[in-house]
Amino acid sequence: MSKKGICYLVGAGPGDLGLVTLRAKECIELADVLVYDALSSGELLKWTKKDCEKIYVGKRAKDHALPQDQINALIVKRTQEGKSVVRLKGGDPMIFGRGGEEAAELAEAGVAFEIVPGISSTIAGPCYAGIPVTHRDHCSQLTIFTGHEDPTKEESSIDYEHLAKAPGTKVFVMGVARLREICGQFVQHGADPNTPIALTRWATTGMHRTIEGTLATIADIAESQNFSSPAVAVIGNVVKERAKISWFEKRPLFGKRIIVTRTREQAGTLSKELAQLGADVVELPVIRIEDPVDKLGFAELVSSAHEYDWLVFTSPNGVSRFFDAFYSIHDDARCLGKPKIAAIGPGTVSKLREYHIGCDLLPEKFVAEGLVEAFKKEDIENLTIMVVKPEVSRDVVSMGLQAMGAIVDDCIAYRTVAETEDPTGAVARLREEGADLITFTSASTAEHFFALGVPWPENCVAGSIGPVTTQALVELGHPPAFEAKQHDIPGLVAAIRKYLKV
Repeated sequence: MSKKGICYLVGAGPGDLGLVTLRAKECIELADVLVYDALSSGELLKWTKKDCEKIYVGKRAKDHALPQDQINALIVKRTQEGKSVVRLKGGDPMIFGRGGEEAAELAEAGVAFEIVPGISSTIAGPCYAGIPVTHRDHCSQLTIFTGHEDPTKEESSIDYEHLAKAPGTKVFVMGVARLREICGQFVQHGADPNTPIALTRWATTGMHRTIEGTLATIADIAESQNFSSPAVAVIGNVVKERAKISWFEKRPLFGKRIIVTRTREQAGTLSKELAQLGADVVELPVIRIEDPVDKLGFAELVSSAHEYDWLVFTSPNGVSRFFDAFYSIHDDARCLGKPKIAAIGPGTVSKLREYHIGCDLLPEKFVAEGLVEAFKKEDIENLTIMVVKPEVSRDVVSMGLQAMGAIVDDCIAYRTVAETEDPTGAVARLREEGADLITFTSASTAEHFFALGVPWPENCVAGSIGPVTTQALVELGHPPAFEAKQHDIPGLVAAIRKYLKV
């Protein structure tokens, strides 16, 4: 019996990943095909299965990657093939998202579909700008309209006379290009030229920006600041509340664009901490982790781990690779035996905890030299030690332990290679928009970043997690502006705040 397909019309929310619904996440994780547009957060792509087919159909007013009729045909065809299709749309699919048209096509084709609402930028944008669209002191009515119409139409279908006279707040999207005309229509049909208006672009994201004015002045203000779409506009006295309750734009790193170069799987922790502080975080993974060349040798060492006195983990990646392999062989943690566990830093300890493994030895300084120094307080002469490490790395730990009389085997758990995929267009963003800071969390991230050949942005600085990374940056001709005192992610975040004086 052939599998029946289904298409999910999913609202991706306004941009902040935290505003995506749990149902949307479930759909994305199960999707065989993901059809997404330009307003969807690129972070959502990480939730897909490895074999998910990702199709970009992004749309702007004058730039369509795929015309609407072809998008309709595409989602129908893939669903008819028995696939689980997710049509991911910015905001809510049924609020100026043409979700109704796509649902009608699916219904006409006789295929199953489900509509998953999302938080619309028409509500979230003003909220993040500190503007309540309804307020007991100002209004109890909200009107939402679109500022973008078919350019081939001879006359507008928007009743500006009605809008100008309607009480309460008016919110519109897709109207930056016609802002002067829209405001003019309001004034022409009786609205007070001094009515407050605010525009927020890329609302809820790190690129969030808000400008304020009146119906008479906002077009000039927008032009003078090169304010562009996508943006949501709010008209009405509720804009006055922004002076008191603006919150998102007061975060300490607001307005700072920071590049994170860690692997796609590891970037999340650093990105989340920086984003919570208000930074515009651009994830540009320059490396990815792959299996070691000698897979058999790795598997044999993992299977004999119970024979060792110590297991030493030099990175979170090593922990993941080791225990994923271990549990593919064994289904009982007790099969590990009783080796003591050493880790190079708190990030590695945290990853061990995910596998319910404790740590017996953690150095004061989270570098290879610090781990060797910590072992000097242990009696390891003639003891067997397995060092779980990447294919290309310094031999400081292994050589140091051997010098103390230990019998050491290197367990090569993974190798670091250049990341070749850039589904979110991070490289293009860096080239076009620049950055305030680029973070480096290992020597390999530094080496592979500069191998991209991307021009170093003007007035941009590098931030290093520790001395080994700093040395690599110096050798590459880009000494960092600062180095984390504590060589882990919390230490790097603290160093960033100290450098930026926030």
